[in-house]
Amino acid sequence: MTEPIEWLPDGTPYSPRFGDRYHSENGGLTQARRVFLHGCGLPEAWAGQSQWRILETGFGFGLNFLVTWAAWRADPKRPTLLHFVSTEAWPVSAADLLRATSVHPELAPLAEALQRQWWGLLPGVHRLRFDEGRVLLTLYVGDTQAMLRQQNLTVDSIYLDGFSPQRNPESWDLHTLKAVARCCRRGTQLATWTIARAVRDALAQCGFEVTRVPGVPPKRDNLHATFNPRWEPRTPRQPGATPEPSLPGPCIVIGGGIAGAAAAASLARRGWQVTVLDLAAEPAAGASALPAGVFAPHVSPDDSVLSRLSRSGIRTTLEQARWLLNEGVDWAHCGVLEHRTDGSPGLSPEWPQGPGAAWSEPAPSAALAAAQLPPDATACWHHQAGWVRPARLARALLGQPGIQWQGNCAVAQLRRVEIPATAQCPAAATWQALDAQGQVLAEAPTVVIAAGAGSLALLNHRWPLQPVRGQVSWGQHADTAMPLRPSI
Repeated sequence: MTEPIEWLPDGTPYSPRFGDRYHSENGGLTQARRVFLHGCGLPEAWAGQSQWRILETGFGFGLNFLVTWAAWRADPKRPTLLHFVSTEAWPVSAADLLRATSVHPELAPLAEALQRQWWGLLPGVHRLRFDEGRVLLTLYVGDTQAMLRQQNLTVDSIYLDGFSPQRNPESWDLHTLKAVARCCRRGTQLATWTIARAVRDALAQCGFEVTRVPGVPPKRDNLHATFNPRWEPRTPRQPGATPEPSLPGPCIVIGGGIAGAAAAASLARRGWQVTVLDLAAEPAAGASALPAGVFAPHVSPDDSVLSRLSRSGIRTTLEQARWLLNEGVDWAHCGVLEHRTDGSPGLSPEWPQGPGAAWSEPAPSAALAAAQLPPDATACWHHQAGWVRPARLARALLGQPGIQWQGNCAVAQLRRVEIPATAQCPAAATWQALDAQGQVLAEAPTVVIAAGAGSLALLNHRWPLQPVRGQVSWGQHADTAMPLRPSI
């Protein structure tokens, strides 16, 4: 169920859960611009940067995100990538989201784009993409403190938002603000509308330099803070966790199938210069050359990590296909029937009553009949599923700006070369991709290996990877035959 909303006579949304308005009576647009966007020195602060990362506590109706996105669009000096990360324990409905932003016609196209992706927001992490992947919205659905402590991210700006500390103290307490501080680099700017003494003291204890700034009426003051602790912050990352991302630069991707193409496109959107090496002359010559593939989410009664990861992949596939391919020819969002041959339902009993129903549900009788299954068969109907021609998707991804294709390149080994420091440059290292004769095919500081079973040799078998044999069958389908519906 989505969060219930009451609408006050002046049109302001009101939360019965917290007994508070979602924004001031003077309107959320002014607050979003002056308190948060301008309060963090934006858009000036991001000028000329390759990417800019913003953390918000309390997504609400997304007004802060929409205002920031609009400012990014309007700024000729905008960063290549805008990554907006937000937490929300109680997502509102798509209809309420659109209603709350309808009073701001200048944001209507962006609000409608957000509303189209506002579905299936189960607890966990959701990545939504806009403007062909150059604007990312990562939603953490759950408790702010718990969600942030599970993540490894570093942000440049923080919008500290949410219901008042009196109404929702957990969102402003010391433990939550410590989780926020873990996401900061020295110099990260923070803005918030509250000047509560407890919040000021907690921010100072977490390493922020806090100052009052002129507020948005009816508030006289707001808060601005800069993360600049007197101590050297401890890294929040655990051994084996994802390292801090490098600044964009040259990168090699080995493998021109779906995996390599997706990695190359994602890097290129972030400003990297990507060289893709592949044994074949053309992209998608291996398993990605299959005439078609079915995509559907994995389901499990306990909603396992694999199930959540698969949903993230499905969202991405749907978004990329809509941008890059011709629907009905290269792909189709038609739904997929999964016959659970082991008799297990796959879905938890609560699934159909919540946001999971937008993803999957027990198969209706019509779907069973269409697949010629008995009425008592155990099956799932996956709404967010369909088929795609993988080779066309891979080629479209590799056609993005910033990607150079080098076919007929058989990479036999990778060699790491240490570059000693000079008076002008610090010490560095680069990777060289070599052929069987030891000739350098390409070199770059960063390498992505997406060569399928061939990845093992390039990794010198240092990782516990194991190839898995697959099998595919297909046949001709007469034009006059009954249309087939995908099933797995």
